[in-house]
Amino acid sequence: MMEEEELEFAEDLEAILHLTPEVQLAIEQVFPSQDPLDRSDFNAVEYINTLFPTEQSLANIDDVVSKIRLKIRRLDDNIRTVVRGQTNVGQDGRQALEEAQIAIQQLFGKIKDIKDKAEKSEQMVKEITRDIKQLDHAKRHLTTSITTLNHLHMLAGGVDSLEAMTRKRQYGEVANLLQGVVNVLEHFHKYMGIPQIRQLSERVKAAQSELGTQILADFEESFPSQGSKRPGGPSNVLRDACLVANVLDLRIKQEIIKKFIKQQLSEYLVLFQENQDVAWLDKIDRRYAWIKRQLVDYEEKYGRMFPEEWCMTERIAVEFCHITRVELAKVMRTRAKEIEVKLLLFAIQRTTNFEVLLAKRFTGCTLTDTPGKKPESPLASTNPFLDDEGGEDVGADKDEDLAKPRKPKAPDNPFHGIVSKCFEPHLYVYIESQDKNLGELIDRFVADFRAQGPPKAGTEEGGAVLPSCADLFVYYKKCMVQCSQLSTGEPMIALTTIFQKFLREYAWKILSGNLPKSNSNSGGLTISSLLKEKEGSEAAKFTVDELCLICSILSTAEYCLATTQQLEEKLKEKVDKLLVERIHLTGEMDTFSTVISNSIQLLVQDLDAACDPALTAMSKMPWQSVEHVGDQSPYVTSIIMHIKQNVPNIRENLASTRKYFTQFCIKFTNSFIPKFINHLFRCKPISMVGAEQRWC
Repeated sequence: MMEEEELEFAEDLEAILHLTPEVQLAIEQVFPSQDPLDRSDFNAVEYINTLFPTEQSLANIDDVVSKIRLKIRRLDDNIRTVVRGQTNVGQDGRQALEEAQIAIQQLFGKIKDIKDKAEKSEQMVKEITRDIKQLDHAKRHLTTSITTLNHLHMLAGGVDSLEAMTRKRQYGEVANLLQGVVNVLEHFHKYMGIPQIRQLSERVKAAQSELGTQILADFEESFPSQGSKRPGGPSNVLRDACLVANVLDLRIKQEIIKKFIKQQLSEYLVLFQENQDVAWLDKIDRRYAWIKRQLVDYEEKYGRMFPEEWCMTERIAVEFCHITRVELAKVMRTRAKEIEVKLLLFAIQRTTNFEVLLAKRFTGCTLTDTPGKKPESPLASTNPFLDDEGGEDVGADKDEDLAKPRKPKAPDNPFHGIVSKCFEPHLYVYIESQDKNLGELIDRFVADFRAQGPPKAGTEEGGAVLPSCADLFVYYKKCMVQCSQLSTGEPMIALTTIFQKFLREYAWKILSGNLPKSNSNSGGLTISSLLKEKEGSEAAKFTVDELCLICSILSTAEYCLATTQQLEEKLKEKVDKLLVERIHLTGEMDTFSTVISNSIQLLVQDLDAACDPALTAMSKMPWQSVEHVGDQSPYVTSIIMHIKQNVPNIRENLASTRKYFTQFCIKFTNSFIPKFINHLFRCKPISMVGAEQRWC
C-alpha cells in the first residue's frame, strides 16, 4: 500500500511540475545550471546508473544516500524560506501602488503650476514687445511713405519737364529723362486707383505718343518719300530722336527704319525697273555695284545718326536682297524664253558671290526681325565639296576625290539663298543642258572606243579601268558642285534622275555593249588531234586581246559600282533632309553588278568550253584496250595547256581586283569538276590498266 501511494504521489508531482519548452528555456537562461537534477529530461534510472556504474561502486551507497538527503534538506529549507518571504508580497504591492498614485498626483500639480507661470510670462513678453512692434510698423510705413512721396515728386517733376522738353524738341535730354520717368512709373502700378496717379500715367502716355508722332514727322521732313534727301546730312536732333525711339514703343523704331530704308532704296526701284535694259540677267552686276555704292554713301552720311545696335547697314542690304529677289523673279517669268544656261549660271555665280560678301560683312542678326517683311530662312549648305568651290578647276580633279576625307565644313552662310533662291524655278534650263551634254559625252565615249579599239594585252591599258569612266564621274562631280550652289531641293532630284539615266547608258553602251560575244560552236578537238600531243594545237575561244577587254570591262564595272555608291552618299548629304529618301542609285549599282557577273561568266565559259573537247576525247577513248600505263594522257595535256594559257593572263589583267579573280577561279572549279566527273562515268567499259592510265 505504501508503494502504491508513493507512485501516485510521484505521478501527481510530475504532472504538476511539467513545464512548457518556452518556460524551461527561460529558466535555463535566468538560472544556468550543470546539475543533472535540473534538466527537463531528467531520468532517475540513468542518474542512478551514473552514480553506481559497477557492483563495486555500491560499497559507498550509504555516503551517496547521505549526500542526497542533505541536498534534499537544503532544498526544503530554501523552499520554506521563499514561501515565507512571499507571505507579505500582496500587502507590499498595494502599498507601493498607493505611493505611486500619490507621486503622480503631485507631479500633475507641479506641471500645472509650471504651465500657469509660462502663460503669465508669455503675456508679459507680449505686453513688453507690443510697443516695439508698433514702432517697427510705424517705421516701415514711414519709410514706404517717404520713398513713395519722393517717387511721386520725381514723377510729377519728370512729367512736367518731359512735356516741356518735348515741345522744345530737346531729344537728347528727353532720351535720358523718359527712361527714368518710365522706371519710376512702374512703382505706382498698384496705386493706379488713385486719380492723381492715374492722371500722371495718362500724361506720360500722352507724352510718349506725342514724341512718337513728332519724331516720325521730323524724319518725314528730313527724308521725304518723294523728292531728294535733305541737304547737309543728318542733324544732331535726329540722332537724339533715335535715342528717344529706343525708349518708345517698338512700333516707332520699326516705322523709322522702314521709311528710311524705303527712301534709300527708292532710286534702285526706278533704275532697275522691269522694262529697263539693266534689269536683265546679263547686267546683274550693276545691281550689286549700286548697293555697294549706296552702302558706302550711307556710312559716310548717316552712319552716326542711327544707334549701332539698329544695324541699319545690314537692314538696308537685307531689304535690297528681298526686293532684288522679287524683281528678278518677275523679270525671269516675263522673259523666260530668253534664259540660256550660260546666262543663268553667270547670274547665279554673281549672286552667290554677293551673298558670300554679305556674310563676310554682316552677322545676319537682322534676318529674324527685319521690319515689314519676313525673310526666307537661309538654306542649309550640305555641300561636301567646299574645298573645290574656291575657284579650283573641277575638271582637273580625279574621280577618286569622291572618297577622300573632306575639310571641316565651313560655317553656314546666313545669307545663302536670300537672293539666289529666285533662280530655282528656272533651273530646269540647267538640268536640260546637263542632260544634253551627258548624252553627247556618252556618244563621244562610244565613238572614241570604236576609233581607238579595245585595250591590248601586254600594255599598260590592258585590264585597266577605261579612261572614259573617270571622265564621266569627273563631269558628275562638276555638275554636283554647280547644282549644290544653285539649290538643294527639287533640282537635285532632277539631276539625280539624269545621273541614273546615263549611268545605265554607260553600262549598256560602253560596258555590256563591248563584251565579246560567246560562240556556242566548240570547234572542238578530235581524238586524232589529241593523240598528236602537240602543245598549242588548239587555242582558246577568245583571243588574248578579247580576254584583256573582258577584264578591263570587269575592272571598270567594279570601279563604277564603288563610285556610284559614293555618289549616292554625297547626293544624300547635299540634298534637303526631306528629300533624302528620294535619292537612290540601287538600280544602277545592280546594273554594274550584272556587268561584273556577265564578265566573270564569259571568262568561265571560255575556259570551260576550251576544255570540253579534251573531256569528250577522254570519254571516247578505248580504255578497255589499253595494255600498259604510259606518259601523261593527251586530254590532260590539252586541259593543262588551256589553263596555262588563260589563267595567268586573267590573273595579270585582274591584278587590281583580286576578289573577282578569286570568284572566277571558284566558279570555274564549280563548273569544271562536276563535268569532269560526269565524263569519267562515261568511260565504260574500262580495264584495270586503263583505269590507271586514265588518271595520268
